[in-house]
Amino acid sequence: MAINTEHLDNTLRALESALAHYQQAVTEEDAVEQEIFRLAIIKGFELAQEVSFKLIRRRLREFGHSSRKLEATPVKELLRFAAQHSLLSIAEVERWFVYRANRNNTAHNYGEDFVQATLAILPDFIRDARVLAERLRTGAVLEEGE
Repeated sequence: MAINTEHLDNTLRALESALAHYQQAVTEEDAVEQEIFRLAIIKGFELAQEVSFKLIRRRLREFGHSSRKLEATPVKELLRFAAQHSLLSIAEVERWFVYRANRNNTAHNYGEDFVQATLAILPDFIRDARVLAERLRTGAVLEEGE
């Protein structure tokens, strides 16, 4: 079944835009502007993950998982279910584990080191989130061996 991924798509576009603006605001005169985009990147990264997990839960219901069970399922287990049902590959799940660990740090650390770590994984995250959105939108699953 196809799932509406418009919210995720919009969030990813905003995240990409914030990243581009952040990278352009590199002079000291742009410090406040860069800080605004830095915060937008962090919040966009968090929101894109939460929307992704919500959509994964919605899709997993098609495989017989109850809404109540899925809401109580920790994110790592949710990602494992997604792999079990060929929504994500094992390699993708491992990358999503990294994204989630990084996101969990946002609750404790908004410093420059965190931002740099987030910026380093952001291109892969955006690519993986777009691939996930496409699978959810089309109802596709991975072929065996992917």
